[in-house]
Amino acid sequence: MATDIRHSDTERPLLRRALQLVTAAALAVSAAIHADLAPGYDAIGAHLTQGTLFRLEAAVAALAALLVLVAGHRRAVWMFAALVSASALGVLLLYRYVDVGAIGPLPNMYEPAWFPEKTTTAIAEAVATVTAIAGFLTTRRPH
Repeated sequence: MATDIRHSDTERPLLRRALQLVTAAALAVSAAIHADLAPGYDAIGAHLTQGTLFRLEAAVAALAALLVLVAGHRRAVWMFAALVSASALGVLLLYRYVDVGAIGPLPNMYEPAWFPEKTTTAIAEAVATVTAIAGFLTTRRPH
């Protein structure tokens, strides 16, 4: 007989709150770093700059953090947070290791170096991905 690992929020309120706080904090770190770095990337790209993409990532990560805090009882919120953090981490790693070049309106964002802000962002996005998935798995589906 398989054991269902999902429990209601009333059964594990501390776990849910811890997952909410860690996920939101990690997303907030990613948002803050992207917003801080954006001006330095405004010259990269023609119509759509890397700075603009950084600002967009910052806004979406901040929204996900806020939603996790205020609506962490909803599975869709956890899925959104996981998608935001996993996609941000995936893009970071892709453009760190692969020179993809420009794709349509997207600028060439290849940057084959690690620096403190990039490392911190990668760690934050990895943490947010893992905790958002855990939040999704431990939140009961509505009946």
